[in-house]
Amino acid sequence: MTETTARPTLEAVAARAGVSRATVSRVVNGGDGVREPLVERVRRAVDELGYVPNQAARSLVTKRHDAIAVVIAEPETRVFADPFFALQLRGISKELTIHDSQLVLLLTEGRDDHARVGRYLAGGHVDGALVFSLHLDDALPGLIQGAGVPTVFGGRPGWSDGTPGPVYVDSDNRGGAREAVRHLVGLGRTRIAHIAGALDQTSAVDRLDGFRDVMPDADPRMVVESDFTPAGGERAMRELLDRCPDLDGVFAANDLTAAGALRVLRERGRRVPEDVAVIGFDDMLPVAEQTDPPLTTIRQDIEEMGRLMARLLLRRLDRSTAGPADADTPAAVVLPTTLVRRASA
Repeated sequence: MTETTARPTLEAVAARAGVSRATVSRVVNGGDGVREPLVERVRRAVDELGYVPNQAARSLVTKRHDAIAVVIAEPETRVFADPFFALQLRGISKELTIHDSQLVLLLTEGRDDHARVGRYLAGGHVDGALVFSLHLDDALPGLIQGAGVPTVFGGRPGWSDGTPGPVYVDSDNRGGAREAVRHLVGLGRTRIAHIAGALDQTSAVDRLDGFRDVMPDADPRMVVESDFTPAGGERAMRELLDRCPDLDGVFAANDLTAAGALRVLRERGRRVPEDVAVIGFDDMLPVAEQTDPPLTTIRQDIEEMGRLMARLLLRRLDRSTAGPADADTPAAVVLPTTLVRRASA
C-alpha cells in the first residue's frame, strides 16, 4: 500500500515563512517589490517544504511557459545522423538549462508538417522559437511570423517577405571558404574543385561565393552541387573525377561531404594530399579527426552558435514586457571561422 503525500501549497509556504500568500507568489514567480529578508525567508520555506510551483498557474501570472521550440527543417533521419545538429542542440540545451527553460524539438519530415508546426507555435505552448536548416523556398518563416512567436534563426535568412530585421546567428561562411581555397592555392594547387552543399540553403551559397571569390575563372565543370551528406560527397567526387581527372585540390562544403570524397579518392587510387589536397568545413571532431587522412577543415563553433541563438531569444523575451527595449540586442551575430590544418591539405 502506498501512502500519498500532499503536495505543498502556496499557503503552506506562506505559513512556514510567516508572510502572506501574495508575497510567496511574487517571490516564486520572479516579481518585484519584496524586501530581501522576506525573499530569503520564502526561499528557505520553499526548500524546506519541497514546494514545486504549478506550471499552469505560474504561466497565468508570468505569461511565460518557460518552454522554447527548436524547429529543424529537416527529416529526423538527417537530424539524428548528422553531428552538426547534435552540436547545435547541445549548445541550445545548455543555455536553456541555465535559464530553467525546456526545449521542445519539432522536426519536419516534409511540407505537410509545416502547417502542423505553425499550428503548434500559434497555440501558445511555447514562449519563442529557434529555427535552423531552412531552405530558400521554405514556408516555415511565413507560418512562424503568422503565429506571432518571437524567433531567432540559425543561419542567414535567404528570403525577402517584408519582415523587418529577422534576428539570426551565423558563421562567416564566405570568409571561411575564401580561407580554405587560398590555403589550397598556397599549396601550389591549380585545378581546384568545389563540392557545394545544397544550394537552396544560404550557407552553401555563401561557401560557393567564397570559392568563386578566390577562383573567379574556375572551369564551371569544377563545381558540383551535393547535399551535405557523405553519400552526396561520394557522388559528387565521382562526377568531378570523371569530368576533370587532373584536379589536384578539393574544397568540400562540409566535413561529411569531404569524408565521402576521401573514400572515392582512395578507391580511385588518388593519394591525399600528394595527388589531391582536400579541405572540409565545420571541424566536427567525430568526423574530421577520424577520416583517412585526418581532415584539414574550416572550424565554425557550432555549439556556440546554438548557445547564442538561445541567449538572443531569451534576452528578447525578458525585455518584451518592458516594451521596445531591444535596441541593444543585435539583429545578427556572425561568428568568425578559422583554418584547422591536419593531414589532408
